[in-house]
Amino acid sequence: MNPQSRKIAVITAGALLLLLLPPLTILAGQGYFISLFSRILIYALAAVSLDLLLGYGGMISLGHAAYVGIGAYVVGIFFFHAAETTPLLTIPFVLQGSDNGLLVLPAAMLVSAAFALVIGALCLRTKGMHFIMITLAFAQMIYYFFVSLEKYGGDDGLSLYSRSSLPLIDLGDDTHFYYFCLSLLCSFLFLAQKLVHSRFGLVIRGGRDNERRLNALGIHSFSYKLACFVIAGAGAGLAGALLANQTEYVSPGLMHWTLSGELMVMVLLGGLGTLYGPVLGAAVFLLMEEMLAIYTEHWMVYMGPFLILVVLFAKRGLFGLIVGEKGGHD
Repeated sequence: MNPQSRKIAVITAGALLLLLLPPLTILAGQGYFISLFSRILIYALAAVSLDLLLGYGGMISLGHAAYVGIGAYVVGIFFFHAAETTPLLTIPFVLQGSDNGLLVLPAAMLVSAAFALVIGALCLRTKGMHFIMITLAFAQMIYYFFVSLEKYGGDDGLSLYSRSSLPLIDLGDDTHFYYFCLSLLCSFLFLAQKLVHSRFGLVIRGGRDNERRLNALGIHSFSYKLACFVIAGAGAGLAGALLANQTEYVSPGLMHWTLSGELMVMVLLGGLGTLYGPVLGAAVFLLMEEMLAIYTEHWMVYMGPFLILVVLFAKRGLFGLIVGEKGGHD
């Protein structure tokens, strides 16, 4: 079987497994796995959005968790004002708090995208180590800003009184919530797949490989890279909004640079520049955490050597190893 056929088979098998997981776990009397895999799907969404930057744009961002946290806080702040029956905004218009998912989920994406637009417009004027450090600096600034917001819990964070409400879907039901997360992940993967194989994706990859040659052809890659940065920020914001709903809690910890590092590990484990690899990477990372944490709180001691082996012997990550891809990018 050639790599492309094997790739299609692996993706199809993975999709079927995810579709059938809730009824299978309920039959086995292990309903807890529905909640665990909902978390995996959410982190996979954030990892796929980061892969757009890392794997396709060559933009090594250590501040991606900031957009996850911003998305989560948008949901949390809307819930806070809905519970307090106080307006979220009074100028330039009155905006009330809400738990309506049709409002808070798009709002989380838009606010995260807006932050990504401003941060990206500044960070993308630099390259290499300077880009890495500036993205980290912005993320830490946002982290400490939310720590200082005593009204919204400060370092203690915010508790939500329920999950968001949606017509026809009860997000309070773990199975419904699982399938909702799965549908959003599949939608984002479909969008990302279309993007990376379009003219937009060709420009992004061209800028990663040889930006000077791209500029010589009359294509200014800055606006394309900024658009990619914004799309990735919106995807991470959506993941943050879902994470806030799952845990019914938000805190500044969601913005810490360590979460950016974990997302980067998921991308590297699964396969850089594969889109589907980060989904596998998120599953392996979180399942290993779940299993190893039973035996030791220092489970990262075992994760480190495993990651080194993957990087050394599987250039395309675990996904590339499974489908038989040797190198390069999609």
